[in-house]
Amino acid sequence: MLENSTILVTGGTGSFGHAFTRMTLEKYNPKKIIILSRDEMKQWEMAKIHGADSRVRFFIGDVRDRERLYRAFRGVDCVIHAAATKIVPTAEYNPFECVKTNINGAMNVIDAAIDCGVKRVVALSTDKASSPINLYGATKLASDKLFVASNSYGGEHGTRMAVVRYGNVMGSRGSVIPFFKSIKGNGVLPITDPRMTRFMISLEDGVDLVWHALNDMEGGEIYVKKIPSMKVTDVASVIAPDAKQVTVGIRPGEKLHEQMIGPEDAAHTFEYPEHFKILPAINNWSDSPARIKDGVKVSEDFIYASDSNPEWMTGADLQAWLDENDDRIGQI
Repeated sequence: MLENSTILVTGGTGSFGHAFTRMTLEKYNPKKIIILSRDEMKQWEMAKIHGADSRVRFFIGDVRDRERLYRAFRGVDCVIHAAATKIVPTAEYNPFECVKTNINGAMNVIDAAIDCGVKRVVALSTDKASSPINLYGATKLASDKLFVASNSYGGEHGTRMAVVRYGNVMGSRGSVIPFFKSIKGNGVLPITDPRMTRFMISLEDGVDLVWHALNDMEGGEIYVKKIPSMKVTDVASVIAPDAKQVTVGIRPGEKLHEQMIGPEDAAHTFEYPEHFKILPAINNWSDSPARIKDGVKVSEDFIYASDSNPEWMTGADLQAWLDENDDRIGQI
């Protein structure tokens, strides 16, 4: 699907966009990767990395701007929709702006993709879209529903759309690992709640899941990667073993544990060796053999959450990852 294709990444100057561009250029030979984002300085910095590669192009634009997307999507084979307002407290205090980007922006991406004849769309989602308690999660759940249902409107071009959902990306900008590293010299690390757990996924694993979705999708699937969990206190202990951990309380809209598949989705969820797939409840798509393939249906009471996850990352595992990625933490 990616070989000799034209690919566009919305929000492409973010952590995912950097990893996706680098890895896709290395593994495949795309005709073109177009980075669409609204920050010209981030594009300038990214262009320095890929400046010698004529396959990487840059396009200033905003997913809120429907007309701009129509211009950007012309001749594009695949769209990876990564643009989002995603910081939980920011969304809580700026709800209108979050809705404009995450819901209205998703509608614009869908319309432009169908009308411009894009073949495949993969939208990036989040654990917070499963049983959401904050505005960010609620808007991403709405976005997920839009991308799933829009497969009914694929048009003559047969545009297919799917969703990829994963949790905390290790070492990404704004995440807990670079934050802890930046303040560990103070000798004190703030912990929201000592019981808190988080899913841990590398950007590389996230990109792999997007590649899989592009090749596997029939339309309407939500792909969930199997990844390990870790207690936030254990993350802190690995990064700063001598630092004092001080409980500061959960932020507005923050969950104690992450959840990627809730009990309401269990009836339509299938398990595979490295991931789960939530199939659409509409149009009898959850009974589609082409979508199920070799999947095994999960139990009726199945929940995929960070506190009950059977797979856990050890301190040694995290330390090994930190040693290998030290120069990229906070930059990816």
